[in-house]
Amino acid sequence: MDLGTANTIIICDGKVLVDEPSVVALDRRSEKMIAVGSRAKMMYEKTNPEIRTIRPLRDGVIADFNACEQMMRGLIKKIHTGTHLFTPSLKMVIGVPSGSTEVELRAVRDSAEHAGGREVYLIYEPMAAAIGIGIDVLAPEGNMIVDIGGGSTEIAVISLGGIVADKSLRVAGDELTADIQEYMSRQHNVKVSERMAERIKIHVGAALTDLGDEAPEDYVVHGPNRITALPMEVPVCYQEIARCLEKTVAKIETAILQALEETPPELYADIVHNGIYLAGGGALLKGLARRFTDKINIPFHVAEDPLHCVAKGTGIALNHIHEFAFLM
Repeated sequence: MDLGTANTIIICDGKVLVDEPSVVALDRRSEKMIAVGSRAKMMYEKTNPEIRTIRPLRDGVIADFNACEQMMRGLIKKIHTGTHLFTPSLKMVIGVPSGSTEVELRAVRDSAEHAGGREVYLIYEPMAAAIGIGIDVLAPEGNMIVDIGGGSTEIAVISLGGIVADKSLRVAGDELTADIQEYMSRQHNVKVSERMAERIKIHVGAALTDLGDEAPEDYVVHGPNRITALPMEVPVCYQEIARCLEKTVAKIETAILQALEETPPELYADIVHNGIYLAGGGALLKGLARRFTDKINIPFHVAEDPLHCVAKGTGIALNHIHEFAFLM
């Protein structure tokens, strides 16, 4: 299971069985779950006072223990119906940020156990991403992973089944979304919701102001004027979004350079030869790999299925639990 800030993915026997937003809707009075995943996401920022929609994870860690437990239970039920896939003796491997504290790890483990897990293993997300990409993490060779999720960016140099150098940054997709919200308010005087800012990021989000043939068409944003509340229609181009995301992307860039500074020379040589792998939803930001390659002079490769790398890695680790037990 990849318990992410933006999405939760559950894989079993190599198949993605659940890929849903990490959102849960609760009744304010009884605290009972009304909806989870996609249905709850449809309610997000649209509820009445009797319903509250919650994203239980923030910056890659659990912010609301009860809501997280209910969300996990609800997502597990989605694949429990009519099968014996999840039983009382449920074995789970969950990806966690490499910068998690003992308290944060305990919170994830407790939530998983309360949601029905009997054997719960935790694996660091960059290690799971590397396994999911297909890298031999047990080899005496240096590989570098940059996993840009919703709440955190995990950067790790991996060799011989261990993390040699790492940086865990609480700067990722959510920060990019917040940058777009702030920019639209300041530059265009239009209010946009978190969901609208996310749509802007998906359609015209970019890390470079010159994408050449890959340039997307302008995206039209509808919203109320911040002062008059009258409706506005604002076309947004990728160049202005690239400029508004510059500071946040630069923070990730700096963290990658810091991790490379801490890397032993022999492993550094391997990384230059193998390149650096980008995983997570943030890897889909247009022009990001090219920008990092030009800046750091090491080839950056976007993983084949960046959104599911961590989940695939946890699935492989679960199927080969004895081989990877020392990683968890």
